[in-house]
Formats: sequence, structure tokens, C-alpha cells
Amino acid sequence: MTIFEASTISISAWALAISAAIVIGLSKAGIKGIAIVNVTLMALAFEAKESTGIVVPLLIFGDVFAVIYYNRHAQWSYIIRFLPWMIFGILIGVLLGNDLDEQAFKIGMAIIILVSVGMMYWWDKRKSKTVPTHWLFAGTVGTIAGITTMIGNLGGAFSNIYFLAMRVPKNEFIGTAAWLFLIINIIKLPFHIFIWETISTETLLFDLKLIPGIILGIIVGIKVVKQIKDDFYRKMILVLTALGAIVIFFK
Repeated sequence: MTIFEASTISISAWALAISAAIVIGLSKAGIKGIAIVNVTLMALAFEAKESTGIVVPLLIFGDVFAVIYYNRHAQWSYIIRFLPWMIFGILIGVLLGNDLDEQAFKIGMAIIILVSVGMMYWWDKRKSKTVPTHWLFAGTVGTIAGITTMIGNLGGAFSNIYFLAMRVPKNEFIGTAAWLFLIINIIKLPFHIFIWETISTETLLFDLKLIPGIILGIIVGIKVVKQIKDDFYRKMILVLTALGAIVIFFK
């Protein structure tokens, strides 16, 4: 990959990448909704499409921790219902993303982030307690989640909507999402390696240097997740993420 061949990663890119790694750790520790920020930071640090390949192995590292820590809370009935649709979406995302040039990919990523923020905001404001049971809901949200997780590692926002719609309790939410995304991110690996070619030996070595940031985020996240004020936190994340998407769009 060209951004690593000359070993000339700027200080600002390093700062953004380390910050993204910490955010990944916070997210995998259970602070849901913040994961979208790491995508924004990585896309600002590197080219949009290449940044997706850098992020996937880091996500898997965090997923392994989340599965170990929250495994007892996983609800497999939701995973079985949602997973096939996400895989279908991933296949669509591979085809769509493979033909996009960098500019189109960057614009697409920014739009997806903004749409994700809008969806999360809308769901936060929605007061209905009705749980959707029709297969079309899981199918639609799952397919979109699969497309967005492949194109920009942004499936979390849409899977969050699904789990929130199902009224899944907090710990079950975290444990179920942990297993779902460990499986999904592993499925994405060969597409990044052999089709998009966004993962290489160089990117994996770079990822190794970011692992301490993930560990730090995990340690902090475990302590913060029980104390943070959810309403203020979610509003702050939505605003910062939307601003980040706008920056990507005009970068």
C-alpha cells in the first residue's frame, strides 16, 4: 500500500490513528455508539478506502476481548436472525466498493456516516415501545448493516438500531453484538486481503503498534461504562461524528 511504502506517516496521522485505536477499545468495552468515531478518525488520517483495511484487524482484536468479557450475556437467537442478512449485505458492499474510486468512496463514507448519525438520532427520539417482529425489518436493517460494515466499517449504527428495536437489555446487547461483529469482521478479512487489497503485511505491522491504544481504551471503557451519563454522551458523540463526516467530505 502506497501510504506505508515510504514509511512517512505524519505525526497528525499517528495521533489520529492512536485516537481511533483508543476509541475502538472504548467501544468494545461496551460504550456503544462511539465506534463510528474511529472510522472518521482513520479516514481523516489515511485514504478512505485504505483506512477500512487498517481498521478491520483492530476491530477483531477488540471483538475477541468483548467476546471473552461479555460472552455469558450473548443471545444467539438475535445473531441467527440477523447474521445471514448482514452477510448478504457484505457481498453487495464488496461489489459496490470494489468499483468506486477514492473520491467516490470518500463521499460515500461521509454520506453513510451522516445517515447513520441521523438514524441513531431518530431512534433516540422515538418513543414507541413496540418490538418489530416481521422478517422484513431484520432483513432490511441487516442488509444495510452488511453493506455499511463492508464499505466503511459502519455497520454498528444499524445493528444498534436493530438491537434497540428488539429492546435487548444492556449486557445482552453488548454480549450479542460482540459475537455478531467478531463473526462479521472475520468474514470481511478475505475480501479486504484478496479483492480490495486493503490489508497487507505493512498494514498489519502498523496495526500491531496501535494495539496498546486499544488496550488502554478497553481499561478506561470498563470503568467509564457504568458511570457515564448516557443522554449527554450520545448527544456529544452524534455531534462530533457528524462534524467528522463533514470534514471527510471536504478533505
